Amino acid sequence: MMSKDKQLMERITQDIIARLVDSAGMNVMDAMTVFYNSAFCEKLYDKETGLYLEGTDYLYEIFSDELQSGRLIQKEI
Repeated sequence: MMSKDKQLMERITQDIIARLVDSAGMNVMDAMTVFYNSAFCEKLYDKETGLYLEGTDYLYEIFSDELQSGRLIQKEI
């Protein structure tokens, strides 16, 4: 059985990939490739960062900023 932490990470991953498909007009495979190759994905799946405990809107903003700037920056709330 998958842990609750892992379930949250997977749910966020699905949500962000779906948003990327909708907002950027990518197909699902391309969106998955972009997501899984991002620094954001690495940090999301690192339990030490706690990113998976944040809201999807905030996380998508961080991910979008990485796509636009080429680097991962976590904004202060």
